[in-house]
Amino acid sequence: MSGRLLFVTLLALAAAVCPTLGETRPGSASGGGVAAPTASATAPRNVVTAARNQQKVGRFFIEFRSRCALSYGHTYVIFGRMGKTGNVIDREVAGLHPASNSALPYILGHYIPVPAETGESDGDLDDKYRSVSWRVTLNEQEYREVVAYIRKLQASTHFWQATVSNCNAFVGKIARSMGYKTPGIWLRPQQYVVKLREMNGGPNAVGYTGPPG
Repeated sequence: MSGRLLFVTLLALAAAVCPTLGETRPGSASGGGVAAPTASATAPRNVVTAARNQQKVGRFFIEFRSRCALSYGHTYVIFGRMGKTGNVIDREVAGLHPASNSALPYILGHYIPVPAETGESDGDLDDKYRSVSWRVTLNEQEYREVVAYIRKLQASTHFWQATVSNCNAFVGKIARSMGYKTPGIWLRPQQYVVKLREMNGGPNAVGYTGPPG
């Protein structure tokens, strides 16, 4: 079989699998009809810790988010600090995705583990690609604990595989470290974040939900 024919065959296989699994890096993210969303608000938490007083100044947050992409999207978290009025002062992204701009690792990653990155990917901070988000506010101690866990998870996660170690699985580990229940990792990213929000903040938990990506 020629190299060209093998590549075309792999592309066809990936197209059949993509709609039900994982995420893709959005070299040119899609979802063109998504309107610019309003800012996410805070939602109730059931973090398994002792009761803590919410800071009124310099609050911290973590936001569980999904965005649109050329195929089925991406799930990740944004975390950082807010000012007195709730404006974001600084923020950082953590999410699992193949460590390449090439399409080939994403195709192969549906069958075998491929090298991964755990930081920001193209389109993560562009609100026009956001499909769902759920923001939770934290006090300083809670925030330090979550960030410490994220750093540990990033340091120990080196591979992406669509059916076992995908972006939903990565975000789910962060959510469970906070005491949250998590849905199955084979949902589409938008469905995953909606379900996560409903399971822990209730069906009316405040957040943003855009058109299907």
